[in-house]
Amino acid sequence: MLSKVVDVRWALGVVASAAVALGLGAVPTAAQAEWKPTKPVEFVGAAGPGGGTDIFARAVQLAIQNHNLIDQPILVSNKGGGSGAETFIYVKAAVGDGHKLAFGTSKLYTLPMVAKVAFKHTDFEPVAAMVFDEFVLWVKGDAPYNDYKSYTEAAKAANGTFRMAGALSKDTDQTLTRLIEKDTGAKFIYVPFKSGGEASVQLTGGHVQSDTNNPRESVAHWRAGQVKALCVFAKERMPKGDKVSPTQSWGDIPTCKEQGSGIETYQMPRTVSLPPNTPQEVVDFWAGVLKKVTETPEWKDYLTKTAQTGRFMAGAEFNSFIDEDEKRTRKVYEEEGWLVN
Repeated sequence: MLSKVVDVRWALGVVASAAVALGLGAVPTAAQAEWKPTKPVEFVGAAGPGGGTDIFARAVQLAIQNHNLIDQPILVSNKGGGSGAETFIYVKAAVGDGHKLAFGTSKLYTLPMVAKVAFKHTDFEPVAAMVFDEFVLWVKGDAPYNDYKSYTEAAKAANGTFRMAGALSKDTDQTLTRLIEKDTGAKFIYVPFKSGGEASVQLTGGHVQSDTNNPRESVAHWRAGQVKALCVFAKERMPKGDKVSPTQSWGDIPTCKEQGSGIETYQMPRTVSLPPNTPQEVVDFWAGVLKKVTETPEWKDYLTKTAQTGRFMAGAEFNSFIDEDEKRTRKVYEEEGWLVN
């Protein structure tokens, strides 16, 4: 019996040696199994509680837990200080830790352009973009304008006195406002507020003439007839569904391109990233989990309720998207004199 044990051990040694000699690597063992979380996971949202990023992170959390996609509990926290910089600095400090994920937006790479922050987007390991926010041009419900062309012509005739509301300054809403100006020759006084919801309130009160909110940020006022949607900055109309306003569903809103806009599309990605130096197998693990999330009914319900566009990108595709969008955005910021880095 002893000689048989020795023979088996000798044979396994020969196989392992041959594998190494042939460049095939060591024989797999239990210790080399696919990575998976071994302790509670933290999803860190780069915005305040109740905002779009918080809702995004919790939608992912719900789908993962409902379908047992990982074996560990998930905590969603929010660190929205410094326009989200707090989250990225916090996650950056967790070098190599696959249990902390930053949930954010394009601010991952745009914020370092306009603010002196202690991170840059190349510090992180990008995992995926999962969904894109659309942008709608909204006016007051009783405004005499019904399309992009009539509104921007009125703004142009007003000689720079029309006010455009948006969330924050030197961010997506103000960038889109500048693109509209370049497209039409109209000039707006851009008025930043703390959130898209606050911008919508200002529009219903008649304190501004328009805003560029995401759909969900104005949905309550649209349902009540207090604002109306002129167009969406997208290549295609949003999906059809139940009526939200008394007369329209999201899919009834024309694209701005249909109405003569030279801006074919303008969207904001919602992104997930890992800390610096996180092993590739961990990045791949989370990309796989997030891909499975997009196939769940919970995720489809999230997209319907928020009127966002589902589009999953990971790996080389996601990295290429970041590089291209960073270059496009940098050009606009440079023209506006916003760059600090």
